Amino acid sequence: MIDIIKELNIAYNTEITGYFFYSTAAVMVGDDRGKNIFTHLAKEELDHIRVIGRIADSVKGGGGWISYEDALKEDTPSKRGLPIFHAENELIKRLEKNQTDLNAVTIAIENEESAVDFYSRLLKDAVKPVEKVVLTRLLEMEKGHLKILRWESESLLKTGFWCGEMEYTVEKETE
Repeated sequence: MIDIIKELNIAYNTEITGYFFYSTAAVMVGDDRGKNIFTHLAKEELDHIRVIGRIADSVKGGGGWISYEDALKEDTPSKRGLPIFHAENELIKRLEKNQTDLNAVTIAIENEESAVDFYSRLLKDAVKPVEKVVLTRLLEMEKGHLKILRWESESLLKTGFWCGEMEYTVEKETE
């Protein structure tokens, strides 16, 4: 059996790492679509931080799991908050070494793949319906992030597609 409080702490800290990475990437990338994507992902990570923090507080306090929606709209602030100064962030370090749009997207894809694996594992071990619903929602959101990032990667690599739509065709190419 997993120690759910420990796992929620890991999720919380991972979401914070993702938030700071996406916020940094939004400033560093040159592509406007990339900036928008990273800004959007950072905002969603803030929601995840708030939800996971409130659920962890409830579980620790003996109240058990609360729904995603209840955690998101709860007026009582979590006992946790975003750190004023973020801890060392390996993702940002990797981006700083190679500040290209493609590297930012590649790092983000790896991060989201890890999140999908993490939430899939937690979901597999979930017992109560509310746990399953919350973890499924988080998992589906992470899968959505991954899909968007893969589309951005395809666009940057000029494979011809952006969001499943052809960006260019051979017929339109000029010499």
